[in-house]
Amino acid sequence: MTLQEEIQRRRTFAIISHPDAGKTTLTEKLLLYGGAVQLAGSVTARKNQRATTSDWMELEKKRGISISSTVLQFEYSGYRINLLDTPGHKDFSEDTYRVLTAVDAVVMVIDAAKGIEAQTRKLFEVCRRRGVPIFTFMNKCDRPTRNALELLDELETVLGLQSSPVIWPLGNGPTFRGVFDRRSREVHLFERVAGGKFQAPVNVTSLEDPAVRAKLDDYTFDQVTEQLAMLDGAGHPFDLAAIRAGQQTPVYFGSAVNNFGIQLLLDGFLQDSIPPQPHKSASGGNETLAGRSSVTVGSEPAAARNIPVDHPKFSAFVFKIQANMDPKHRDRIAFVRICSGKFERDMTVIHQRSGRTIRLSSSHKLFGQDRETVDEAWPGDVIGLVGHDSFRIGDTLTEDKSIRYDEIPRFPPEHFARAIPADPLKRKQFDSGLRQL
Repeated sequence: MTLQEEIQRRRTFAIISHPDAGKTTLTEKLLLYGGAVQLAGSVTARKNQRATTSDWMELEKKRGISISSTVLQFEYSGYRINLLDTPGHKDFSEDTYRVLTAVDAVVMVIDAAKGIEAQTRKLFEVCRRRGVPIFTFMNKCDRPTRNALELLDELETVLGLQSSPVIWPLGNGPTFRGVFDRRSREVHLFERVAGGKFQAPVNVTSLEDPAVRAKLDDYTFDQVTEQLAMLDGAGHPFDLAAIRAGQQTPVYFGSAVNNFGIQLLLDGFLQDSIPPQPHKSASGGNETLAGRSSVTVGSEPAAARNIPVDHPKFSAFVFKIQANMDPKHRDRIAFVRICSGKFERDMTVIHQRSGRTIRLSSSHKLFGQDRETVDEAWPGDVIGLVGHDSFRIGDTLTEDKSIRYDEIPRFPPEHFARAIPADPLKRKQFDSGLRQL
């Protein structure tokens, strides 16, 4: 494939949410559809259950939460997907903020019983300031939830974001019977059996179809009919340009734990999201949250420019460094987002902060804690580089001396702690650990 063809089939996105909204469970089900795993894991795996792929740290397994962002790469329907699962807890917010500088879109997971929560609002604000397209998934529809119209209204009043439902729920909690695809006019029926499953879509022109009507009680049928009429008459029409500009969000309903509505979300996301985009330049100085990672040319920060993704020269920036992913080697792996050109293993690039020329020989494709050697990668891909202790978050790696990506924005501390060495004889190791943090 040509460079342009490789770029067009890339999708790089993160999943964000408030804790316990079902973010990591959704990640596992997306991996299942992508064929990346044969059995979806459980966040709180017990006995013979398989643990989740993205929550690989021992502390994550014990607490049942995501602590560190994780890169998961897989192929699906001709697309190369770079999926980043992020922590939801506020204690690990800065890791999520940095990840959001490396993605082109976001899937926002909301617990349909609780609506928009504090951490969701905060992460959304980061995305909005950067103009990142947002796709919304209302999760846990198989349990009692809030009224679907109220959830849409909350998206607009609390987040100031237009909403356009693509998928609409049929029922609520015990009466949940499936979803209606407003674009294809298909009904997907949910069968409440062990593990949950869904039937093949039924082509209908209205909810009056006997196959659907038989599944819904009178109250649910009347409520859904009224809601859909209101959406058709007064709702925001689907606007792809507004979605890609981050001004409107397509809304999907489903149940991640029951694996229902996930493929509809994945297919819709791939259809409507954008391939890797040029990184915007700043007007001068370091950039704050507003705008994406930017570049300055040479030593003149005022003369900024956009670096197109099909620029022939390789360029990338480091957005995360993780230590001890492999306890046997105690190495440090730098997560790098490729912005332009083609990456080839053993290529030499300029480390802009130090001005040194370095060889990128130990490069890896990442899948949670697992890794495998990667020989080439393209704009939009996230790769891991091992063996470079001089790398820091925000560093630019490039073949073009004129490209220098701005430092990733810094954020004020949200959690304060005092660290004291337990063993005074190990003061050097203690200081080294603090410098890495």
